[in-house]
Amino acid sequence: MSEVATPEAPAGNHAGPQDMPSWHHRFGFIAAVFGMFMAILDIQIVASSLNEIQAGVSASSDEISWIQTSYLVAEIIMIPLSGVLMRWLSTRVAFVISCAGFTLASLGCALASSIEQLIILRAIQGFMGGAMIPITQAVSFSLFPRRKMGAVQGVIGMVVTMAPSIGPTVGGYVTELFSWHWLFLANVIPGICVTIAAWRFLDVDEGDPEVAKRLDFQGLILIALFLGSLEFVLEEGPGDDWFASELIIWMTLLCVVSCIGFFWRVLTARYPIVDLHAFKNLNFSIGTGLVFIVGIAMYGLVYLMPLFLGNVRGYSSLQIGEVMFVTGVSMFFTAPLVGRLTNSVDLRLLLFMGLLLIGIGTAMNSNLTDESGFWQFFWPQIVRGIGMIMCIIPASRIAMGTLPPQELGNAAGLFSVMRNLGGAVGLAMLDTVRDWREDFHWNQLIGSLNQGRLVVQQQIENYQSMLVGHVADPYHSAVAQLGQRVGIQTQVLAYNDIFLWMGCIYLLSVPLVFLLKKIEH
Repeated sequence: MSEVATPEAPAGNHAGPQDMPSWHHRFGFIAAVFGMFMAILDIQIVASSLNEIQAGVSASSDEISWIQTSYLVAEIIMIPLSGVLMRWLSTRVAFVISCAGFTLASLGCALASSIEQLIILRAIQGFMGGAMIPITQAVSFSLFPRRKMGAVQGVIGMVVTMAPSIGPTVGGYVTELFSWHWLFLANVIPGICVTIAAWRFLDVDEGDPEVAKRLDFQGLILIALFLGSLEFVLEEGPGDDWFASELIIWMTLLCVVSCIGFFWRVLTARYPIVDLHAFKNLNFSIGTGLVFIVGIAMYGLVYLMPLFLGNVRGYSSLQIGEVMFVTGVSMFFTAPLVGRLTNSVDLRLLLFMGLLLIGIGTAMNSNLTDESGFWQFFWPQIVRGIGMIMCIIPASRIAMGTLPPQELGNAAGLFSVMRNLGGAVGLAMLDTVRDWREDFHWNQLIGSLNQGRLVVQQQIENYQSMLVGHVADPYHSAVAQLGQRVGIQTQVLAYNDIFLWMGCIYLLSVPLVFLLKKIEH
């Protein structure tokens, strides 16, 4: 539970500070926002460049996925620990250590010469950078008065939602123009600047050395095992056919045992590593639940669209980035407006509309074909982008706006980890459902490839005539080509099912808004 001791934010004041912070502290907050942007951007910046990285470090197709997995696992362990670091070291020292470690690890990633080195350094990068996300969120509520929170949360909401959306776009351009090494080198100069600025301007509280003496090492180990194994199972489960893998079985058992141990420890320890007291606040509980659901769209759709565009349309990383850039642009222009509206419009209404727009925008892509491209994704991305901004900004104010200042650091960590867990669950769900629906549609369509049907015979003859003189066995190659065409259609139908079902998830979550209490502006 981080306590930011400023004259404007006394410990017992649930309403938060009444006056704007000095420009000294505002510069510190701006530096923190830039640091948070880098940490979130780097989750997805490698998404469209995995093939180039794989070739650069001579990795196998199984190993290359760990470049993202290791970052996410490490980051999700660090996020809830940020509250302890803020209480112990102070907000400034915790953020500076986080940003400096992230920057050094980024340099190491760029210089890595093997997949093993890159995976370890990506884990360090995710772990060190993970604290910047909740610290920035906590600082915003500790420094700024509630009447200005619309604009402040508009900036944070734009960063949180736009960074993962433009990650593949930025990564595609950087890799195309320079090399994959620059995905990490690009962090070095900004990281140094943010570190210096945070040290100079983010002196908003003092650390408490007594926290180190009370540090719950048993809880620390349990939360690392719990969240680390959970993230591993969710990331690797779909690719390893879940419980068909012995490793997934053991990691699941570790997750269950450490989960039970963690909650037992948190509920019985005098000084728990993570304080769950904030969940007694109804708005915080529902708000974090809703941001968990929004996390599915935030990370899931960023993962799903490149898969469709790459596997079905055969787009390059640069082409994929150009399509996905629309989401980031819509968020960028919408965030300031939504931020202003949060100061005058009921936050529950904005959240209601946001969930509706995400649901509608996602369902709009449920009629794709194997020819769908930029324009078929254009309007759905705009609708979804506006919806996500209208969810994230009000959700953070609803969840954390009624908490006392001394709980903000810890609550910000819980809020952020729920968003990331939503993304992890979403990715696992999408992979599993995609495989299931592809098999289902294949079994439905393959029966139509009866060579006794005239249309099938004509199609095989057309392919065969095209392949004569080019392959040794034109007939079997023609049959294989027809099967490949059916395979593409099964993929398209599976993606359509996923977009429709995801849209329904958001529409069905709308009633949760009615359980929230109104937040006074």
